[in-house]
Parts: sequence; C-alpha cells; structure tokens
Amino acid sequence: MNTDLYLKRINFQGEPKTDYATLKQLQYKHFLSVPYENIDIIAKKPLKLDSESLFNKIVLDRRGGYCFELNGAFGSLLRALGFSVTDCMARFLKGENKIPMRRHRVLKTQCDDGIFLCDVGVGIVSPYYPVKLDFDEIQQIGNEQYKLTRDDFFGTVLHQCYEGVWDRYFAFTEEPQLDIDYIMPSFYCENHPQSIFNKEDMLAILSPFGGKNTVSGANFSYWDKNGKHKTIIENEKMRKEIFLEFFGIDLR
Repeated sequence: MNTDLYLKRINFQGEPKTDYATLKQLQYKHFLSVPYENIDIIAKKPLKLDSESLFNKIVLDRRGGYCFELNGAFGSLLRALGFSVTDCMARFLKGENKIPMRRHRVLKTQCDDGIFLCDVGVGIVSPYYPVKLDFDEIQQIGNEQYKLTRDDFFGTVLHQCYEGVWDRYFAFTEEPQLDIDYIMPSFYCENHPQSIFNKEDMLAILSPFGGKNTVSGANFSYWDKNGKHKTIIENEKMRKEIFLEFFGIDLR
C-alpha cells in the first residue's frame, strides 16, 4: 500500500490522522473521486479482490469498482493510515421484500473518536460520511437521516430516511471477514443469471454540485450548478466520452 499515491488519487490534502475529521474527509473524498462501476463485470473480466490487485485497479489504473472492490481497497488504506478496521458481511435490504443473501461489504472502523461504519461501495444515495455506531440516535448526513438498531436475526441494521420515509438500508453482523470470504458472493454477482450487476452499465460518482452522476444502461444523469439533468447515451462514442468526463474512466 502506497498511501501517498492513494491519497493523491482521492485528492486528500494535509496530514492524515486517526481521528474522525480525517476519516470523514477520506470517505467523502473517496466518493468524489472513485466511481462505483461494473465495467469489468459487463466485459466478463473476472474480478480480483486481493489488496494488491485492488490498489492497482483503483489507484494506478484510475478505475472504480463495486462494494467488494471499493470497500476492500478503502479498508486497506485505512489500516495503512493507522485505523483499526474490521471487514463485515452485510445484507443489502433497501428495496427488498424478501431476505436477500449476504452480498455487501462494509467496514467497521475504530478511530480516536469512536467506532464508525464506513462504506464507499454503494451507487445509490448513501451516507457519504461515516455513521457513528450509536444505536437509536438519528444522524443527519447530507439531506438524509440515518439510524442504527439491533436485530436478533440481522445483527446491526442501518436505516435511512429518504424523502421522509424510513427504510431498512442494510444489515451486517460483526464477525471479521477476510478477502477470500468475498470471492464466492462476488462470483455470484459477476456471473449468476439473477444478478443485477451483469446486465447493463451501472456507474455512480458523487457530484460536487449535489447528488450523484449516474449511468444505468443507456440512461445518464448528472448535476451542475443549474441542478440535475438527464439524457440518453446514443452510441459508443458518447458512452466513452461520458465515462471519461464524468467518471474519470478512459476506455479509449
């Protein structure tokens, strides 16, 4: 782990400490700089989840990834900077009416100011600052509110109040996971016919103007000083131009 290169990749300036202020900036800068994307999955290129491969892809090749990749790389950075990090397995509950399989990676992170939940691996609206592990306390992050509860089956449950409606977001249990533990659920996400990740382009990156710039198939939305805009990606040339300009991904 070359922390200097990683910090440069996410445009973090200053001397990193092991306090909440640093952790908050690291997660926010990561959202602004490293896209959520499934390009390799669509191209049927098998993902590598070891720390060295993730560093090479995200930092050296200036790419992104999805939760198993993004939170894997971010966790390695946090450890290298002196934070205590536990990788956990989660169930992504938002939008689900049945209990889904465990296919999400989250980071339980200890800093000088307490224990926080870090997650840079979600493409939809999510906490772009770490969530403190205080139960039943409502936390305001951006335009949304979040709270944590305990559940006998799910473990720790993160709830999101989005547009005035409370909903379960994801739930995780706290037994530590290794990189190898994510290979099997990632293989499912990459290859299974019922997976949502292998059907069409899925990209997202936090915009400095608010919200997220996103691609979903041929649908592209982005933010500027005038608000949110939507358009259709009409051809491969336009797709590559959008990927480069808005997500920093060069497919030329």
